[in-house]
Amino acid sequence: MPYDSVLLVSRSIIVQALSAKTTFLIFVYLARILALSAQIPRMPTQAVQPGDAGDQQGGLSVRAGHSAFLALHSMLTNRQSTVKSALQGIAVFMAVQFAISQFFGNKGATNTGTPGSPAVPIANGPIPAWDDRPHDAIANYNPIPQNIAPIWPLNSSLDISIYVSPSVVMPALSRVDPATLVLKEEGFGLGNWKDTRQIDTTFKVPNEVQNNGTLYGHFYIGLHGSVLDPTAKSYSSEKAYYYARPLSLLMPKKKIKKTKNLLSGSNDTEPAIEAPKGPQYGLYYHPNFTMAFVPDSGAQTYVGMHPAVRQHVQLEKTGARDVSGQNGWYYPILFVNTFWQLRDHMTELNTTVQELPLHVTLTNMNNWKMTLYASIDEGMKQNQRQAASGGPMPAGGDGSEFEEFKRVLVDTNIYLLSTTAIVSVLHMIFEMLAFKSDISHWRNKKDNVGISVRTILANVFMQTIIFLYLMDNSEGTSWMILFGQGMGILLEAWKITKTVDVRVRAADEGSMLPYKITFEDKHKLSETEEKTKEYDEIAFRYLYVVAIPLLGAYAVYSLVYDTHKSWYSFVITTLVGSVYAYGFLMMVPSLYINYRLKVDIPAPTNSMSFANPVPERCTHAWPDNDVQDAEYLH
Repeated sequence: MPYDSVLLVSRSIIVQALSAKTTFLIFVYLARILALSAQIPRMPTQAVQPGDAGDQQGGLSVRAGHSAFLALHSMLTNRQSTVKSALQGIAVFMAVQFAISQFFGNKGATNTGTPGSPAVPIANGPIPAWDDRPHDAIANYNPIPQNIAPIWPLNSSLDISIYVSPSVVMPALSRVDPATLVLKEEGFGLGNWKDTRQIDTTFKVPNEVQNNGTLYGHFYIGLHGSVLDPTAKSYSSEKAYYYARPLSLLMPKKKIKKTKNLLSGSNDTEPAIEAPKGPQYGLYYHPNFTMAFVPDSGAQTYVGMHPAVRQHVQLEKTGARDVSGQNGWYYPILFVNTFWQLRDHMTELNTTVQELPLHVTLTNMNNWKMTLYASIDEGMKQNQRQAASGGPMPAGGDGSEFEEFKRVLVDTNIYLLSTTAIVSVLHMIFEMLAFKSDISHWRNKKDNVGISVRTILANVFMQTIIFLYLMDNSEGTSWMILFGQGMGILLEAWKITKTVDVRVRAADEGSMLPYKITFEDKHKLSETEEKTKEYDEIAFRYLYVVAIPLLGAYAVYSLVYDTHKSWYSFVITTLVGSVYAYGFLMMVPSLYINYRLKVDIPAPTNSMSFANPVPERCTHAWPDNDVQDAEYLH
């Protein structure tokens, strides 16, 4: 009975907990008693003296013995409460043991079950083979087995048949359309790691599946030569088993929103994909399946199995148990591996799909590999369902980044993949080193000689444009890229505060805004810094003459010939295209300033080496440096 099992487990836990605690207390008390006995002072040993001094020595011995007796009496009196506590602990321990034995019964490896039933062992021993199972009635029968073992021996020869159908219920195989049989293999070796089979076929899509119906696969598996049809009279569940599972997946649909030409309003032939605003689902089918038997699964704890693994376990149909009534058997696990199925390779099932291909790889797989695949795949699918239903974003994301990771592993050459991984790690390290070097340089900088403030402001603007563009197309953008871009914006903004003071002042008369942002010098500029400011204004004046016409020409071209989701998307796309195309023009002001100053301006060379950013300054040793510049640099 389930109640007996619960009572048995509860008794075992309570007995072990109480016994451990009380035993620990007893050891503590005994240790304290031994420590007290070791602290009792011993009576000093007196040497034997000659007879003429006997009286004197006798008096000393009496006084010494009396002092030792008084010391012992005092210590025992002071420690009386400690000994009393130890005795109380022993009494409590014995009382608890007596109460447990009276309330829970005797400890042992048997379960009394219901009154009058014979005692049976607890389910902690080895599970016998299927042929050695008991055939008599079992008193302590548990409908949910605690432990399970394989029903068929290793190296069994198996027959497998798979049918497709829009219904979860299958009639007798004699009345099933033979065209729905997509796989029939005989004599497959369970545990034969060299036995790998490839099956390619096609099948007609049922009308129900074309109209949002689920496509089911019906799996018939049995020992070689056994009857696989469960409706046949000669069918035996000891030699064959059957189950059904969906071959189509219910997944969130991609909402299609077409881009358009903003001038004519015509739609583009190539739709842009956006994330759905609400839970929208569709049925998808992948043509490739890896079906693997797991021969080394062995005995398992059924109630403690991972849910993703337990869904692939088929228990023995008769519900037989061993002598304890707690353990059972299971059929060989056929794991349908969907881990490597990419969404881009799937076909959405609708009325336009008349026929589907099917490629099956039939093989054997290790138990640890099956557990790893099943648990990760099920976790990612749960995250996808949670994100698509409008719930909070899971900690592991919505599965899109993991999908991209699988795509890279499947579609990329191994050497190119290794090179990409190494370059990505190095890029991440160099980017952090560049941040560190740049921050260290600017923290120690004392003046603005050779620094183009307008270039720093332009860098903030350009990096902000790139960040907004990445956010506008965030479906294919990694959060790591967004984080790095955001940190770059903050770093450039911090440089502005190190160069000038940013103040909010009252606007001039006639201005539409009540306040304006001004940039004020931190201190009285030196002659060289004044020249730097003057040359910066001149450089940007010439830069505007070149950059603005180029930006206007690109904007007109994009507006006329390209399509966009909205005017906002058009502005962001045009600006980011200009940044990528003409970003090198931002080097002109720094080059011009340093050319006119003809000085060697210290720069964060480590930062420029690591990240190679658009420089705010340029280092160059001009041949005609005068004495004044040399003294300044010194």
